[in-house]
Amino acid sequence: MRILVANVNTTETMTAGIAEAARSAASPGTEIIGITPDFGAESCEGNFESYLAAIAVMDKVVRYEDDYDAVIQAGYGEHGREGLQELLTVPVVDITEAAASTAMYLGRSYSVVTTLDRTVPLIEDRLILAGLHDRCASVRSSGLGVLELESDPERAIEAIAREAQRAVETDRAEVIVLGCGGMAELKDRVVELCGVPVVDGVQAAVQVAESLVRLGLTTSKVRTYAPPRPKRITGFPMTTR
Repeated sequence: MRILVANVNTTETMTAGIAEAARSAASPGTEIIGITPDFGAESCEGNFESYLAAIAVMDKVVRYEDDYDAVIQAGYGEHGREGLQELLTVPVVDITEAAASTAMYLGRSYSVVTTLDRTVPLIEDRLILAGLHDRCASVRSSGLGVLELESDPERAIEAIAREAQRAVETDRAEVIVLGCGGMAELKDRVVELCGVPVVDGVQAAVQVAESLVRLGLTTSKVRTYAPPRPKRITGFPMTTR
């Protein structure tokens, strides 16, 4: 089984970290291929960057030449997962939805700890759209930018753990979800510090994707995710299959 794990930003080191986290959760025989968009922002922390990432990820995936069995979109929040589902038949798993749905197996309520406060509404909107918001106790910001997760990991761990503890004590969360693909490598330390189950979306998405492939399930093409209608796309290199 081969799974493409698509980073939504253009930072190659973050792609490498996300792919490594995915491999740590993959079953023997599952090949993880990390891919980075050819254009876009170095980190996604707002609507403009998110919409740009959606186009860039679709472009990168449809131009991938080898076969694959599933795609993981490794960006937390709104990055155009639905567009990929129109373009592909194989399962497409978004880490936001994979993390939240996994957390609901582990406790009555969960909280998301993310990066900057401006990303909180994007995450809340994605959870509402996916039908996963009712059991979300809170979405909390650590106050850190995405790139700070790599540049100052100790500070990042402290900030994330602090908000996780507040979510447990104040918001009554029973499970913590890490609200950024770049947080994947910090999970074990956060578990040690906050004492409740901590779900990383990348690892959860790998398990979901593997299960869908093994069950022989594919994306429905009856209505919502039917292939795009054939038409000329002007001024842009991406083509649909």
